[in-house]
Amino acid sequence: MLPDRCSIMENGKQCVNPPEFVVSVVVEKDEYMVGVTCNKHKQIVSEKIQSLQTEEKLPRGKISFSPLKAVGTDCIHGDADDFVQLDTPLSKKLK
Repeated sequence: MLPDRCSIMENGKQCVNPPEFVVSVVVEKDEYMVGVTCNKHKQIVSEKIQSLQTEEKLPRGKISFSPLKAVGTDCIHGDADDFVQLDTPLSKKLK
């Protein structure tokens, strides 16, 4: 599961934009996810990660922005006909 909003906070308020990129740091054969961001905040996130790398709070490596693809689906609705009643010894005792 990913957050439904960009990871950036501006003036104490979280960005309301949906994420457009997964942000990660690639170090040799390893990759570390550090957050998600919208296109508007892509540069700010990049600068912050570079700063954290300089302070040695994040591993030094290539910053990667992998685009997210939105996928929609219809909600699944169930009604009483969709459920199956099982008669087990415990359910018979409860009746």
